[in-house]
Amino acid sequence: MNKGLGTALVGAMLMTGVSPALAASKKEKDCAHQAAVVAAVQQARLDRVGERKVKETVLAGEVTWPERYNAAIPLFAAEVYKLKMRDLKKADLGAEWKATCMGG
Repeated sequence: MNKGLGTALVGAMLMTGVSPALAASKKEKDCAHQAAVVAAVQQARLDRVGERKVKETVLAGEVTWPERYNAAIPLFAAEVYKLKMRDLKKADLGAEWKATCMGG
């Protein structure tokens, strides 16, 4: 990150009362919730749930994220269901998504 931009960002956070640690914490939580949704969709696919029933099936299970993340289920499902089953079995999409989310 550009040093001047980083300094400006920290300054803006302090002026608005948001500490950098709190902002990082919010991002961490957001990414963790997204990763949990991705992992649940992956598990539904591994359990051979049809794509049209993914949202219903995932929400019938143990949901650990806030309700607003439910809207992402069909979006993630559309991508997860494009993957070949053999590739899906080897991947930890939740961990991959969280790493990608935190890096962005």
